[in-house]
Amino acid sequence: MKNLKITKKHHIHLNNPFPSPPTSSPLVQGDLSANFQALPPYRVFSIGQDFQLLWRSENGGSLSIHHLSQPTRSIWSTIPGRAFVSAAMVETEVEESRGSFAVKDGAIRLVCNHQTIDDIKEINGCDYELEVRDHHFPSGYLDLDQKSHKKDAQFPMLLINGRIFNTKKKMIKKKNNNSLQETGFNVPPASARYWVLFEQKNSSQIGFQVMLGQPSYEYHSRGRLNRLKFRLHRLRKGKVEWHCSLAKLKGCVRVSSSEEEREDLKAPEEFEAFNRVCLTYSSEEKERFFGFGEQFSHMDFKGKRVPILVQEQGIGRGDQPITFAANLVSYRAGGDWSTTYAPSPFYITSRMRSLYLEGYEYSVFDLTKNDMVQIQIYGNSIQGRILHGNSPSELIERFTETIGRPPELPGWIISGAVVGMQGGTDAVRQIWDVLKAHEVPISAFWLQDWVGQRETVIGSQLWWNWEVDTTRYCGWKQLIKDLDAQHIKVMTYCNPCLAPIDQKQNRRRNLYEEAKGLGILVKKNGEPYMVPNTAFDVGMLDLTHPNTSSWFKEILQEMVNDGVRGWMADFGEGLPIDATLYSGEDPITAHNRYPEMWAQINREFADEWKSKLVGKEKEDPQEALVFFMRAGFRNSPKWGMLFWEGDQMVSWQANDGIKSAVTGLLSSGLSGYAFNHSDIGGYCAVNLPFIKYRRSEELLLRWMELNAFTTVFRTHETNGSLKPPPRFISNQLWFASK
Repeated sequence: MKNLKITKKHHIHLNNPFPSPPTSSPLVQGDLSANFQALPPYRVFSIGQDFQLLWRSENGGSLSIHHLSQPTRSIWSTIPGRAFVSAAMVETEVEESRGSFAVKDGAIRLVCNHQTIDDIKEINGCDYELEVRDHHFPSGYLDLDQKSHKKDAQFPMLLINGRIFNTKKKMIKKKNNNSLQETGFNVPPASARYWVLFEQKNSSQIGFQVMLGQPSYEYHSRGRLNRLKFRLHRLRKGKVEWHCSLAKLKGCVRVSSSEEEREDLKAPEEFEAFNRVCLTYSSEEKERFFGFGEQFSHMDFKGKRVPILVQEQGIGRGDQPITFAANLVSYRAGGDWSTTYAPSPFYITSRMRSLYLEGYEYSVFDLTKNDMVQIQIYGNSIQGRILHGNSPSELIERFTETIGRPPELPGWIISGAVVGMQGGTDAVRQIWDVLKAHEVPISAFWLQDWVGQRETVIGSQLWWNWEVDTTRYCGWKQLIKDLDAQHIKVMTYCNPCLAPIDQKQNRRRNLYEEAKGLGILVKKNGEPYMVPNTAFDVGMLDLTHPNTSSWFKEILQEMVNDGVRGWMADFGEGLPIDATLYSGEDPITAHNRYPEMWAQINREFADEWKSKLVGKEKEDPQEALVFFMRAGFRNSPKWGMLFWEGDQMVSWQANDGIKSAVTGLLSSGLSGYAFNHSDIGGYCAVNLPFIKYRRSEELLLRWMELNAFTTVFRTHETNGSLKPPPRFISNQLWFASK
């Protein structure tokens, strides 16, 4: 991202406990005009075989898209007389602290908020290559220069082109409604070409792409004509036809895009490209918006600005007093209503409209106005899809048939409780005996401390070196064999980070040093990027490196060879945005893609392992691996098998307690996360002098009842900051009610 400043807050130990929300760019609003010599007052254009776009010139012009099966129902439309494409150059700062990210917008250097439509044209197969050549699309955009795209395309496509521009008036933020307004201060007028392409993807989806050209600047000698042109332009709602005659005035920001008519424009080579593009379209006052991935505080997002960025969900997320304490000791560690491990740039509305973005750039869905939606992309192009459907279930089905769906889970994972515990071999056998005595159905023991534990300044923590600690789990293979004889699986834990383990005595491999030697760790200034995480720093696997996947699959293979049949694939949300990746891609974009790559490696291994089985084992549906994870993005349901909601507080509170778990299940389900669950009883306990969160017996029992209706019934110990809390293993009330 251009004009980006990064500030690290990892090691600040006393912070503002009430941080203000990150400053963000306000709504960008401008006027729309058209070339009425080229466009009729009313026309219907075809998009593929199943969709139509309707153009109307009244009130400044508007567009609406319809499915042929319901020609009177709009699935997407613009606001008459208002620009639907705009762009800006904005200075941006990202504050980062241990997996939490605050994106702040600073000075707005340039805004092109007004828009003209030069032409709307259907592109058929016969004139495809001619259109590509004549419109001079920048390389890499719209895919129109790809032969494979032509082969798969459903014609006709629809291409809209024109210009976005500003005036000599400076844009400032209007405090009362968080939008931009013009002042009398002069700034250099600028304009740029844009292209919007609509094409049918299938019978229920339209793909759209928005591309911007480089900004151009007018000579100051043309200033009077520009001012005259814009004053008259603002009167267009009365007589919109005036604009086409004004376009003949030399020196104006023109409707036509020909090179001859743009001779007065200048594009200095040193000027940067846009780093913000906005797509604005209509909404209804009572229309409700749902989805956006796994969201914990709200179901309906009308009236809110929804940021789409993978990150730590936070400790408290606005619930007090814990959010106060978390923010005080670690910068923004408390999070807020919008922070989540697994966002998705996708929504469904109460009017059965649905849209999603296809890229990985940071984006913000601004739903603060009753009559409009504005998507702000932190980049210079937009790609996405508009869906047609008549019910929420139909729209979800259309969405997931494109992004992908998780596989059917093997029966063993849902046949009983997944018992989460720690302590070593003897502790597992002891608890197993207790559960057998009460005839508790068990599907698996999940043992996250299989790698061993060490003492740090915050207590006992795992050794992040993914091999069994044979001291803690003496007789590891025999334990797995004995459990398997009773149809009970063993599950473990790993994540895409590695800690230096020079002080660990009984290690067989030093995975951090191996990865460092192979050059497959994320780098900064040519060296492994040591990422702060709780009480120690870790190296993070560079998942864009071609050797990373095969290397990590070997680690998983060693684990499975011992008899392990499942694991938690934790983390994935903390890729630093100032990292250097093997692929060379923008790390702020790779940040949102990272959890999908992490899920893909795990899923590929699980599928490859299954494919190598032979005979009855290969045909046995019970012989399958299962991994579960918390971080995700739009396409994660394609690669993930099972998800869990992260680290809720052991509380009844709405933003980060048991209530938030319910909201998270619903919102993630609407966003394609078909198989999801939470830690029974919550995870985060707190034992501070004046702030205490302890798992109560009542909370544990109610959470058990909740998870009886989720995909998986999995228990989890708390984070160890208190004496042993109530556990289902020792809870007689639970045994009596099972």
